[in-house]
Amino acid sequence: MDWHTLLTRERLGKPAPSSDELGRSPFHKDHDRIIFSGAFRRLGRKTQVHPVSSNDHIHTRLTHSLEVSCVGRSLAMRVGEMLRETLPSWCTPSDLGMVVQSACLAHDIGNPPFGHSGEDAIRHWFQQAAARGWLDAMSDAERGDFLNFEGNAQGFRVLTQLEYHQFDGGTRLTYATLGSYLKYPWTARHAEALGYKKHKFGCYQSELPLLEQIAAKLELPQLDAQRWARHPLVYLMEAADDICYGLIDLEDGVEMELLDYAEVEALLLALVGDDLPETYRQLGPRDSRRRKLAILRGKAIEHLTNAAANAFVEQQHDLLAGRLQGDLVEHMHGAAKHCVQSAKSLAREKIFHDKRKTLHEIGAYTTLEILLNAFCGAALEQHSGRPLSFKHRRILDLLSYYAPEPGWPLYRSFMRVIDFIAGMTDSYATEMAREMTGRSATS
Repeated sequence: MDWHTLLTRERLGKPAPSSDELGRSPFHKDHDRIIFSGAFRRLGRKTQVHPVSSNDHIHTRLTHSLEVSCVGRSLAMRVGEMLRETLPSWCTPSDLGMVVQSACLAHDIGNPPFGHSGEDAIRHWFQQAAARGWLDAMSDAERGDFLNFEGNAQGFRVLTQLEYHQFDGGTRLTYATLGSYLKYPWTARHAEALGYKKHKFGCYQSELPLLEQIAAKLELPQLDAQRWARHPLVYLMEAADDICYGLIDLEDGVEMELLDYAEVEALLLALVGDDLPETYRQLGPRDSRRRKLAILRGKAIEHLTNAAANAFVEQQHDLLAGRLQGDLVEHMHGAAKHCVQSAKSLAREKIFHDKRKTLHEIGAYTTLEILLNAFCGAALEQHSGRPLSFKHRRILDLLSYYAPEPGWPLYRSFMRVIDFIAGMTDSYATEMAREMTGRSATS
């Protein structure tokens, strides 16, 4: 791979690069299209780790995505400065920063309500549906999309199909930004076989022609049928995500009194050493833990960003060859690598098993089961050719422009149902499921 091709400003759905405006490059336009999309706005009411309404200081998918985008921009700009001589003449470190910032903004845009428990609930429901024969009309590859439902693949569909120009390029982002978004540029046939991360894939069968088009335009090496090497900038987006949720999970854990401030402070101090901000040194006993942690976290992110940028430059040869093993954190040195890995371990041990979070996850299964039974049941009855019951006619009416047509293949019909349900916020999904069961919000 080479940077001139990887950073093309051409757009999906447009044959030629769009002209620059004063102070607004094609990559700035990508950023703005994502920010102003409805799918991005709805992230404000979707779970990051803890239930959305539990505490005003706790992160949602929206605040998390914004923070990741800031770290990703800084990280890519530092890399851009270090690699300036190898980049296209027109490409500045700011351009590189904007590509990665846009990819970071979109990295969770396809997540369903209730976070990762929502993903798991959808997969579980389709496994049960398959056992009942509901997926028999599909090919094995099509069934795999539902049995391994994945927010990254749904996000790719949102960006390339659902937002703005529906089924005509979607948001029509540049190929560079789409390549940097594609964390897993392969289909569900590789979700289990690769052993990379369970269930992880980035493209449904319905969007495979678009993935092929993007891979060809960026000249991503094809590694197998329906599988390509990752765009190098994906590693920066992934590192920014790892840095943010590694540290922010701990900050949220302290906020919810699941972690002691002292153990989180010790972890961050081990990273920054004597490089403490003067504002931190001047803190007194009357300053809040929240203020102390925010100052310390800022310095920790600076150290981690520098370490990730250095790792990227050191690994540039393997990155451009499409053969780097693992993620960028694994190639960071010393205290930086230890900090991120220890933060993730601490979160797994003390945060992810919180009773409030567990109850929320159980509720996610119940809510999504009600919705999937209703909407997929109606789509299945319509596909069978039998006259629709009054109930199922009304259920399909709720889908509005997402409603499948009677003559569609079942795969396409179910995919439109998933578009509707995966796009819901936590509160909207909960309220709709409650009303479908005949219970009012106050009952």
